[in-house]
Amino acid sequence: MMDFRDKRERAEVFRTRLAEAMTDRGLTQSALARRVGIDRSTVSQLLDPSSARLPNAQVAAECALALSVSADWLLGLTDRPELPEARLAEVLSLTDASRALIDETIFGWHQEAAGYKIRHVPATLPDMVKTRAMMAWEYGPELGADAARALATAEARLDWMRHARSDYEIAFPMHELDAFARAEGYYAGLPLDTRLEQIDRLIALVDALYPSLRIYLFDARRMFSAPITVFGPFLAVVYLGSHYLALRDPERIAVLSRHFDRLVRDAGMAARELPGHLRDLRAGLAS
Repeated sequence: MMDFRDKRERAEVFRTRLAEAMTDRGLTQSALARRVGIDRSTVSQLLDPSSARLPNAQVAAECALALSVSADWLLGLTDRPELPEARLAEVLSLTDASRALIDETIFGWHQEAAGYKIRHVPATLPDMVKTRAMMAWEYGPELGADAARALATAEARLDWMRHARSDYEIAFPMHELDAFARAEGYYAGLPLDTRLEQIDRLIALVDALYPSLRIYLFDARRMFSAPITVFGPFLAVVYLGSHYLALRDPERIAVLSRHFDRLVRDAGMAARELPGHLRDLRAGLAS
């Protein structure tokens, strides 16, 4: 049971934080009383240094609502004054995902994580290894008249990413690479010369950039993954198609990091084996 000393200490915390929030919001005792629906004398008693009075739950909740702070913070149960939805906004955001290659948002996230490991499960072939012809085929219809400028900007950003201090680990579904090579499904209609050039680019990059660039092929029938990117310890992003779901909460970033690590651990093809597999794919297409 709470003793009198504990009650006085809690009343002091409430009184101090109530006064602080009122000052921050520019509210007088009368204004707060009107918003809460109580007498001004009640507010005065809650602010009285000689009083050990604590409000009932309803009054505490109404004061918190009127002051846009957390009721738990007013009562000394947490050190975070923000409302739960405000705290949620700090760690979770939903932003538009344009069909414009490496847009400003994505590029900014890569810059923020420069020097840290970046783990990536792409929706299609990873943008950072695509040729200009591949990007033009994939994104050109959406880019329209701005295609040339957008492709040039994307190439510059992708070149920056390839030469950044970050290590990139990419986990890619094996069936997706096979569909690309055979021009099936999403890649239907992709010209043979574009596919051959793209495979050559992949081989050159994984040979030149290993181990700072490591690409693993996993079997999606054993373990599925949505498109995600984990930017070091700061941020994890889930790609929803029209939006990015960005998470900055350490616990959830750790969950997605472990998910990625399992994809790598259970990958059917390790990064060192990829160049040989790509050469076999190319030989089959060229024959």
